[in-house]
Amino acid sequence: MSDEAVSTAVISARAVSRVFHQGKIDVEVLKGVDFNVSEGESHAILGASGAGKSTLMHLLGGLDHVSSGEIDVAGSSLLKLSEAELGILRNRHLGFIYQFHHLLPEFSALENIAMPLLVRRQTFKQAFAQASSWLKKIGLTQRANHKPGELSGGERQRVALARALVTQPDCLLADEPTGNLDQHTAARMLDLMLDLNREMNTALVVVTHDLSIASRMQHRWHMHDGILTAET
Repeated sequence: MSDEAVSTAVISARAVSRVFHQGKIDVEVLKGVDFNVSEGESHAILGASGAGKSTLMHLLGGLDHVSSGEIDVAGSSLLKLSEAELGILRNRHLGFIYQFHHLLPEFSALENIAMPLLVRRQTFKQAFAQASSWLKKIGLTQRANHKPGELSGGERQRVALARALVTQPDCLLADEPTGNLDQHTAARMLDLMLDLNREMNTALVVVTHDLSIASRMQHRWHMHDGILTAET
């Protein structure tokens, strides 16, 4: 691998397996997965429910631990980091968005977007200025003071996307981000994600059942019975 390739690698997973223990039974959910993501790339991971897609996403994001193999994010081995260090790494280098928005219900759209920056100990002035800028990018300036319960499903997902990207992460991990949206709203959400991917050079990894979404990614992968293979 060239020095340039090393410098642009965001995520590198090598021979990753994940085994869950259920009583006396060991269930191998991932089997020797290799997966690499570089700056600005977009990847789609397809597969049936239970194939291991979400488990892989949790491992790539440092939200779970591998049973064997190794994952590097932004040049750091996740195996060598404490839980506190993993939290810092996620905040600096990764963004997350899920099928359910996971917004904090007691806070406004603006406050939800600003939250990751406040966790970084940025000043309120800086955090809310950046959050306001993101509200404008996603077309929701007029909804700044609305709480999640006062927003539509599509608006909530757009706020969740802005919250994931406000820290300018190296990679956005998106697990069925349009799964709860109607077709029109899902298409708008995908357009927004791809626009921001191009503008910010943020890598994008999307788990999806939707072939129309997968077709718009640069790279497509298929997960079957814990084995990840590239589409040829």
